[in-house]
Amino acid sequence: MSGKQRLSATVDPELLVAAHKAVAAGRAENVSAWVNEALARQVAHDRRMVALAAFIGDFEAEHGAITEGEMAAAARKAASRATVVRPTGKPARRPRRTSA
Repeated sequence: MSGKQRLSATVDPELLVAAHKAVAAGRAENVSAWVNEALARQVAHDRRMVALAAFIGDFEAEHGAITEGEMAAAARKAASRATVVRPTGKPARRPRRTSA
C-alpha cells in the first residue's frame, strides 16, 4: 500500500491531550504522525505476541506444559539478577533541543 489513508477515530480525551503535548514538545510532527507511530508500535507488539505464543506452544509440545512453579522460579531468578534504579530525589536535567 502506498501513500496514506484518512482515518476517523474516537479516542479518550486524555489521549488526545497527550498527542497535542507530544506535538508541542516536538516529539511528533503532528497528531496524525503521533497516532501513526502508536499504531505501528501496536502492530509490532501484536506480531511479537503471536511469535511468543507460537514459541511457547512449540516448547510445551516438546517439553510439556510450563508449570506455575517453573514460572515462579523463573520470576525469582530474574528478580535476583535485576538492577534496581531509584531516583536520587533530584530531577534529571533534560538536554536542550537544538534545531537541525
